[in-house]
Amino acid sequence: MPHNAAARSNLALRTMERYNQNSGSTVPLINATHRQGNEMQGRENGMASPQLKDLYELFAERAAAAAGSTPTLEQRRESINLLGQRFESLDGTRTEAVNADGVPAEWVSAQGADNGTVLYLHGGGYVIGSVISHRGMAANLSRSSGCRVLTVDYRLAPEHKHPAQVEDAQTAYRWMLKHGADPSTTIVAGDSAGGGLTVATLLSARDAGDPLPAAGVCISPWVDMEGMGESMNTKAGVDPTVSKAGLLDMAAHFLGDGDRRDPLAAPLYADLAGLPPLLIIVGTAEVLLDDAVRLHEKAETASVSSRLKIWEDMVHIWPWFAPFLPEGQQAMKQMGDFIKEQICAASFWKESVAIKHTTSGIGQRTRR
Repeated sequence: MPHNAAARSNLALRTMERYNQNSGSTVPLINATHRQGNEMQGRENGMASPQLKDLYELFAERAAAAAGSTPTLEQRRESINLLGQRFESLDGTRTEAVNADGVPAEWVSAQGADNGTVLYLHGGGYVIGSVISHRGMAANLSRSSGCRVLTVDYRLAPEHKHPAQVEDAQTAYRWMLKHGADPSTTIVAGDSAGGGLTVATLLSARDAGDPLPAAGVCISPWVDMEGMGESMNTKAGVDPTVSKAGLLDMAAHFLGDGDRRDPLAAPLYADLAGLPPLLIIVGTAEVLLDDAVRLHEKAETASVSSRLKIWEDMVHIWPWFAPFLPEGQQAMKQMGDFIKEQICAASFWKESVAIKHTTSGIGQRTRR
């Protein structure tokens, strides 16, 4: 991977060009309609980066060229892996493949990453994606958070339908705890389908009585298998990578004849009470915008601490492009800062409780 920023940007754009030729994306690009409010994330000087503009132009130019192309599932899986490798920057990081009680996974650790651990669940509609496609994402998150990141290679649909993915994530989380991870310094995070799986993993831990992690981070989460959000239609002409039809097709692979409102498949319909704090980030150029907004509202209704950050003009899982996209780097910093804050808060609470118990014990012994 070139270290020069301009060279890396050019390589990334050429990669996107090749990818779009094979992706079958046919969504046209128009100007975004912006959601206003305190949740909106601004940009320095109010201007998009040249790299973001290039990315938009490339998506638009290749949409028509890709019309009529229908890649196979294996081609789509290979394409996302290749794309992830082209965008990754692994300088100063170490990777280690592990077997998490039967679930393939990979540690990605930046130099000096000792703040805690992150369980990372990749996106891809439960149908594509892997530790390979998201190795760069994990590396960037490790750098920004100062944590070791365990990326889970959970089973994919349609070969393995729900709840296989939730089971694998839960197994990996328990494996981390068994091998020394402190839940008070552990975060669960994921993008797109992995964002929904993040919430499902937290729900599974809560319902099983497992120790809950310090927080969850959801990037452009997919939490509604029926595509009922208004943005599925209002953002259809804006989102250059995801469509309602594509999501419903992936949901069919993922669930088969299963319930589209199963809380572990569609956490929008889950009782979120008792979950740890959440950070939810999403762009205005996403059909999944309302999935993120509704998840945030659902969390607040359940008295879960939730922060919703809406990024103007950002495309689906834009932090994935962080090695060449300034807005992706800024989002990575936002996530890293949140993770550090939550780990610090959880650790402080744990220490306070321990001191209180110790003091109480001393007092009891003294009274005797």
